[in-house]
Amino acid sequence: MISFRATYLPLLLVVASALICISCSSKPGGYSGYMTRSYTIRGQAYHPMSVSQALGHSETGGCSWYDESSFFGLKRGTTSLGEKVKPWHLTGAHKTLPLPCLVKVTNLKNGKSVKLRINDRGPFIAGRHLDVTPRAAKKLGFHGDGLTQTRIEVLSVGDGSYRRKSKKRFFFW
Repeated sequence: MISFRATYLPLLLVVASALICISCSSKPGGYSGYMTRSYTIRGQAYHPMSVSQALGHSETGGCSWYDESSFFGLKRGTTSLGEKVKPWHLTGAHKTLPLPCLVKVTNLKNGKSVKLRINDRGPFIAGRHLDVTPRAAKKLGFHGDGLTQTRIEVLSVGDGSYRRKSKKRFFFW
C-alpha cells in the first residue's frame, strides 16, 4: 500500500517551487511603466517630470540619508513603488524624478560617487533634493555627518522593457 505522503509529496514540492518562482519573478511593486503622476504632501503639490524631461537631467543640492527599517532590517516600510525598504540596498528618494530611475550621485565634498535606483518620494524638507539609504551614504562618505552636497545625473528611467537610457554625449558633439 502506497501512503498518501509518498504519492502527493513530489506533487506538493513542484507546486510549492512554482509558487516561489512566480512570487520572486513578479514586479516588486505591482507596477508597470513609469510613475509620473502628481501627488500632494502636507498641502504641497508636486508634479514629477516626464520621462523625456528626466533623461539627461542633472541637479545639485542637499542630500541626507534615511532608514525606514527597524529591528536589524527585518521590519521594513515600503517605498512609493510598493517595494520593501532595505538599508543594505543602494536606493534613494527624489520629489520629482519619474519612478523608477537610475541616477549617478556624486558627493561634491569628497568626489565619491555611486549609482542608485530612485524608487521613493522625498525628502520633503527645504533645501534637500535627495534622500539615500544608509549603505549609499556610507559609500558616498557622509554617513557620519548626515548631510552633504551632491550632484545627481539621470542615467536611465524605468525597468525592464520600459527602460529608457540617456543619450551618450561625446566631447566633440
